[in-house]
Amino acid sequence: MSDENRSFEEENEDLIELVDEDGESTLFEHLATLEYKGETYLALCEPTQEGEEEPDELEVFFLKIETDENGEDYYTAPDDDVADAVYEEFLKLIEDTEE
Repeated sequence: MSDENRSFEEENEDLIELVDEDGESTLFEHLATLEYKGETYLALCEPTQEGEEEPDELEVFFLKIETDENGEDYYTAPDDDVADAVYEEFLKLIEDTEE
C-alpha cells in the first residue's frame, strides 16, 4: 500500500459508508459504538469537510445494529424514546472520556 493511500485511510478511519435499500450510499462519521439494554448502537454524524470549521452543535443520530438470518449486519433507526435514552448514554460516555 502506498504512503498516500495509508495516509488517506488513517485520516478517514472514523468515516463509514452506509448503503440504503435504494442503493444510495452516504458517508458518515462514526463517533462511538455503545450498548444500551443489551443492544448495540452506532452514534453517527455528518462528516465535516476538510478545511471546514466544526459546527458549534453537532447533530448526532443513532442506528441499532441488528443481524439477519444469514449473519449479515443491518441497521435500523430506534424509536424516539430509545434514541433519547441512547443519547443520554452517549453523553455519559463523552463526559467519562473528557475526565
